[in-house]
Amino acid sequence: MRICIIQSCYIPWKGFFDLIGRCDEYVVFDRVQYAKRHWHNRNKIKTANGLQWLTIPVLAKGRFEQPIDEVQIEQPWAEKHWRTLELAYKRAACFEQLAPTVKGWYERAGKERLLTDVNAIFLHGIVGLLGLKTRITRDTAYPAQGTKTERLLEIARAAGADCYLSGPSARGYFDESMFTTAGVTPEWMSYEGYPEYPQLHGGFEHAVTILDLLFNTGADALRYMSRTGQVDRQPASS
Repeated sequence: MRICIIQSCYIPWKGFFDLIGRCDEYVVFDRVQYAKRHWHNRNKIKTANGLQWLTIPVLAKGRFEQPIDEVQIEQPWAEKHWRTLELAYKRAACFEQLAPTVKGWYERAGKERLLTDVNAIFLHGIVGLLGLKTRITRDTAYPAQGTKTERLLEIARAAGADCYLSGPSARGYFDESMFTTAGVTPEWMSYEGYPEYPQLHGGFEHAVTILDLLFNTGADALRYMSRTGQVDRQPASS
């Protein structure tokens, strides 16, 4: 059984959903510290004026050690984000088809007080649109302690996983030997080889929210999440 354990993000890019779609279970890892200027509460879209951040305003000043699942939203934001998306993507091929669904997510999200609950609305909504069958749970279902790697291993073992899939950036701190000794095989995601798709507003950009892919390709989105790169099962030292 393959598991991934990742912090929640706001309307993540296609690689995020490619990764979790390769797993049997995705554990939302939001009992860890919130990081400013991270993807937890913001993401990029393409506009006629270039790339633009959509950022959910949160209460972070003086709360440097708060976990993600305690981060509160500071002020109304959802209507503004939806209007910005509508302006940027109204000419996209599948915008009219998907607009009522996505607008509905924003209407629901605008009523939430906690960032983690907002991210959950978009996570479950997008997973549903893509038809992914991955089981989604929260880290609170698997109480764990210790260092970050120890906590990840405890969660993986409690879930019954024998493979753990992670994004490549985690290799800087991850202790692979701890996992292999416990009988859980670490695997590393590769984000190389995604094909380009019809995209508005100038040169192609991979690193934008998956909403860009959905509005431009609709039901064909999964075609553009298939890539030549494969899961890297080699240890970090190789």
